[in-house]
Amino acid sequence: MVFLTEKDIDPLLNLEEEINRLRKEMNAVILAHYYQDDEIQDIADFVGDSLDLSKKAASTDAEVIIFCGVKFMAEVAKILNPSKLVLLPDLKAGCSLEQSCPPDKFKEFRDNNPDHIAITYINCSAEIKALSDIIVTSSNAENIINNIPKDQKIIFAPDKYLGGYLNRKTNRDMLLWNGTCQVHEQFSEKEVVKLKTKYPDANVIAHPECTEILLKYADHIGSTKSLLDFVAARNGESFIVLTEPGIIHQMKKRSPDSAIYQVAGTEEGCTSCNECPYMKLNTLEKLYLAMKNKEPSINLEEGLINKAELSLNRMFELGL
Repeated sequence: MVFLTEKDIDPLLNLEEEINRLRKEMNAVILAHYYQDDEIQDIADFVGDSLDLSKKAASTDAEVIIFCGVKFMAEVAKILNPSKLVLLPDLKAGCSLEQSCPPDKFKEFRDNNPDHIAITYINCSAEIKALSDIIVTSSNAENIINNIPKDQKIIFAPDKYLGGYLNRKTNRDMLLWNGTCQVHEQFSEKEVVKLKTKYPDANVIAHPECTEILLKYADHIGSTKSLLDFVAARNGESFIVLTEPGIIHQMKKRSPDSAIYQVAGTEEGCTSCNECPYMKLNTLEKLYLAMKNKEPSINLEEGLINKAELSLNRMFELGL
């Protein structure tokens, strides 16, 4: 098979039409995270956060899943659909949070704390999921932790800021892995204060992967879906957004009369600092090529899939 590259794409080709044609021909579903570029969100069959996309991946009857997100998300789709073809437009679309938790180091951490169970944020590799007891998302973590007996010791990985937030919310003392998301720790407190001073009536909304000092400014803290729902319910108000700016596309759709302000990064006036470089690797051209080439595909060993699936299924069982 001859694999096409971006230089092989006819500049006059209507990519949207071709993607729609291939989608029907392949019996494919296109899933996209809120942090993807606008044009990818608009062509996807379903746009959501990690929990939404996990549920959609688990329930789809499509033969092919094209996951426009990052690698760990596509791995979840493969774990839940081992017999299906799962494609990721750019295999280099990783995650700084995933990279902060190497499997060998995490296994050592677990071995050194044998009386702890591991509750692990979904933003991790398949290998980490296989080493974990329960997977959670930012949407369901608080409820799941609240349903674990208080005397049960817990390791929470890999995001220390999300873990700290959950410790405060659940009154726990979970042992935290020292990982962070490069996007959410880049927001500038100074820029938040400047925006709040300029727009005093604006609601500050934040993802719990942000640092504690930034969360103290927030009127609402929640998952990407929670932030979106908060904005949608308040059309006409103004918002200062502390999460990856890809979500603003959906916010403007669902709350068209609202004013939405993006917070700059720690570098003076730098808004692109808060764009996830991995999420932005996927493009409409790469999506088209993945469908044409049926590559890059996600392939995991059966044993790894079986182990990782256990912790994901525990999430679905306990998620309230």
